[in-house]
Amino acid sequence: MSQPSAAPIVERFDAKHRYEILVDGKRAGLTEYRDRGQQRVFFHTEVDDAFAGQGLAAHLVQEALTDVRASGKRIVPVCPYVAKFLKKHDEFADITDPVTPDVLQWLEGELG
Repeated sequence: MSQPSAAPIVERFDAKHRYEILVDGKRAGLTEYRDRGQQRVFFHTEVDDAFAGQGLAAHLVQEALTDVRASGKRIVPVCPYVAKFLKKHDEFADITDPVTPDVLQWLEGELG
């Protein structure tokens, strides 16, 4: 019988502009962002195939958005997964801004 694994840990890495979810010390997934003034623009989320089906993406995004709220910023869900998550979790509606052409143009410039 194997020992149960530790609970997943979500950490923010500002230098890499992302949150990572760690399982047993291994990076299982990430969600990437760029800050635009008081907005945190999420543009990509992924979970490694080896960790698929465990609800890690939802846990990662929940923790990331909770951190955004605590930091006083607002959410812009360019990432399709984050947008889908927000449709099911209206507790973040008060700090969510729409994706606009201006935001998309800015993000394109940021990402090169």
